[in-house]
Amino acid sequence: MTTTRTQVVIVGAGPAGLLLSHLLDREGVESVLLENRSPDYVLGRIRAGMLEHSTVELLSQAGVGDRLKREGMEHRGIYLQFPEERHHIDFHSLVNRSVWVYGQTEVTRDLMRARSAVGQQAHYEVSDVALHDLEGESPAVTFVDVEGRPQRIDCDVVAGCDGFHGPARRSIPADARSSFGRDYPYAWLGVLADVAPSTDELIYAWHPDGFAMHSMRSPSVSRLYLQVDPGDDIAEWSDDRIWDALARRLGHGQDGWQLQQGPITDKSVLPMRSFVSTPMQYGRLFLAGDAAHIVPPTGAKGLNLAVADVALLSRALVALLRERDPRLADEYTETALRRVWRGTHFSWWMTSMLHVTGDPFDAQLQRSQLEWVVRSPSAAAGLAENYAGLPIGY
Repeated sequence: MTTTRTQVVIVGAGPAGLLLSHLLDREGVESVLLENRSPDYVLGRIRAGMLEHSTVELLSQAGVGDRLKREGMEHRGIYLQFPEERHHIDFHSLVNRSVWVYGQTEVTRDLMRARSAVGQQAHYEVSDVALHDLEGESPAVTFVDVEGRPQRIDCDVVAGCDGFHGPARRSIPADARSSFGRDYPYAWLGVLADVAPSTDELIYAWHPDGFAMHSMRSPSVSRLYLQVDPGDDIAEWSDDRIWDALARRLGHGQDGWQLQQGPITDKSVLPMRSFVSTPMQYGRLFLAGDAAHIVPPTGAKGLNLAVADVALLSRALVALLRERDPRLADEYTETALRRVWRGTHFSWWMTSMLHVTGDPFDAQLQRSQLEWVVRSPSAAAGLAENYAGLPIGY
């Protein structure tokens, strides 16, 4: 077994791990990235595409926001729709914050390029990752590299940015962690289509047949979603059936609005769940992003919560490793979870307001809630503040 040493081993080289490595490097803290997938696989994952105001600010300050500002699409708000009505919620006028459409794939690409430019040490396609001695001051991570060689990296800190199914969270003893969760009785059928968006900003639509959403990835690519049953077989959803359902739920023809159709290049069924694990730290192990929490995509919070975690964690690790000050590290769980639970509640609220259950009582409550949001400036401001994003460190 080959043994090396670094300050921080980051398990997971998705956007959370890459950004953490980047922020640490800018402060002179060394790290090594471990990832069980190939770089091409990581780049090929279709994920979130909406960035909060604070996320865009952080990426820009970190020197990886230039392409985002050139190619991303700034949105001042969203549309909320229910039968015969569509209302614009203007975030900028309500809370003076906007959001940006820029795919997670593109964020990952920008971070990969930045890490490659400085010779970041990274191991892709690793296996048998195991974390050791987390309760002491000298933890270690062992793994088998892509060539089949066993490796060990001694370090000061391990950062678990390896998603819900990774080994980091499971390395915390079961009697030392608690989890909270909810599985939702519906899913999203998500499609990518090679057609210019039919809307200037996202449409969130409540409809008796189920929720629908019109989003986008670029000026020429649309991203659209339909509420479906979690057990639905994707093979049963032909392109024609998808477009028919989208047109009906999104209000094709209403006040002259037209849903433009095009070739569907990708479709998948996405289950929906809420999950929070605590603590987000155990000895010298710190969790960030999906390793610690999952939210349904309705509130556009998943990637943004991960970025906020990483921002807090990078500051804590710089203080711990450079200044020998453990206070921010000791407070990481409490500080991070305050924002995590706010994002979890907002995501649950948006989900429960917009997804039909088949219960007429629920439908009346949802309609009442939607009418309150679009008619009350205070309610609209609350949605805008949460959607555009609270400041990091809230």
